[in-house]
Amino acid sequence: MLAMVRSAALVGLDAHLVDVEVDISGGLPQFSVVGLPDATVKESRDRVRSALKNTGFHFPAKRITVNLAPAGVKKEGSGLDLAIAIGILVAEEVIPQSVLDRSVLVGELSLDGRVKPITGALSFALTCRTGYDLLL
Repeated sequence: MLAMVRSAALVGLDAHLVDVEVDISGGLPQFSVVGLPDATVKESRDRVRSALKNTGFHFPAKRITVNLAPAGVKKEGSGLDLAIAIGILVAEEVIPQSVLDRSVLVGELSLDGRVKPITGALSFALTCRTGYDLLL
């Protein structure tokens, strides 16, 4: 199933909205992140996997592809962890997609599933002030 969660990434001092698209399909288990991620974003695979398992959610043993759009915007930092994890839960139909339609999710996950603070909260809030009901 395909899921889409809205997030944001900092480029300098400015926040840019990022669509986190998660597709889960059959095949050999694999977890790939595409869309110009930096090394920290690529490492989110391990943080997300551990966070979901350690909070009692099932991590699917399937082919997981995460696309970060737009591909032309460089994504840096660990603030996309939360959106990737929630995207997996939406794709697995644990959370309904409609709950997130007017939300932006930004946060780093610890291995035990806690959401850690991120920098740039004011930039994220200013970017999301029109068109969104929730910034988490």
